[in-house]
Amino acid sequence: MGPSRSFALAVVALALAGPAAAGCHHDDTATAGASAAALVAQVPLTGPGFPPDAATAKARLAGLKVEWGRNWQTYRREEFGRYWSDETGAVGGRNGCDTRDDVLRRDLTQLREGDRNHCVVLSGVLLDPYTGKRLPYTYRRASQIQTDHVVALGAAWRAGAYAWTPQRRLEYANDLDVLLAVDKQTNQDKGSRTADKWRPPRREYWCEYARRYTGVKAKYGLSVTAPEKRALQDMLAACPQ
Repeated sequence: MGPSRSFALAVVALALAGPAAAGCHHDDTATAGASAAALVAQVPLTGPGFPPDAATAKARLAGLKVEWGRNWQTYRREEFGRYWSDETGAVGGRNGCDTRDDVLRRDLTQLREGDRNHCVVLSGVLLDPYTGKRLPYTYRRASQIQTDHVVALGAAWRAGAYAWTPQRRLEYANDLDVLLAVDKQTNQDKGSRTADKWRPPRREYWCEYARRYTGVKAKYGLSVTAPEKRALQDMLAACPQ
């Protein structure tokens, strides 16, 4: 971890601990909180060049290994870690914030963050990419929003993740490039289905979905099945020329 990242996390931890732990007067709390917010905001929530544009996605799709999925019978969710983890080198990792909070901060509009803990999203609105629904979010209240792995963990397992180290799988499960905030019911309907067996109900999102899906597969060196590849080609064909 570089000195700038270490400094950022130290300031975030200090600010969240409160004025007593920070050894500062009450008047300094607002300044410390503002500094923590600025440092949290500096950490990118999307990888460079992600998602790839349509032309790049098509080229990357052409280069993916085509084979049938393997070891489906050995998949367990726990293989990718039991909980969200900030302790990875993935996009958004080691920024002092919970992975789910990072996704909400990135994907929600009308965002309101905590005054003391700038990682926490107090409220916001999601325009669900899969359905077009407007879904409100309020901290600690029941929500219709879930965090989706665009290429589901089970699908990633069958496409090569079964051979990864536990740390590599933990990184995948918490990589913000792999994740989207989406409608809960739609996410449950999707399950671990691949692109040939499930597409977003909202056709207008097919292009970006295929770009993201292909980008994830290429980033992690995952294979595709022949039907999966054809489905992605079909959705990428819907992209504006």
